[in-house]
Amino acid sequence: MPEHRTSHSVSALFDGEGRLTTVPRRPARREQLLAHLAQTLFEQGRTYTEPEVNEALRTVHPDCSALRRYLVTSGHLTRTRDGGAYHRSSPAA
Repeated sequence: MPEHRTSHSVSALFDGEGRLTTVPRRPARREQLLAHLAQTLFEQGRTYTEPEVNEALRTVHPDCSALRRYLVTSGHLTRTRDGGAYHRSSPAA
């Protein structure tokens, strides 16, 4: 099952305490990670402030700014023009 394989490969990026050990450089691998983070850290339909996004991302990695940028540029999170609100994007149909 492809989802199981994806889940397994993403879990390999985390240590035993649930902290991300590295941000993958390979785009496909990074995309797997970003999809996982969006699904596990952010609720669909909820509005988040930037500090709330940062706080959630810091639970897995200290470089919350890079992860936040990756999530926005990949389309997993959307951000208002003024940067004041973030939302988890709807999953692709």
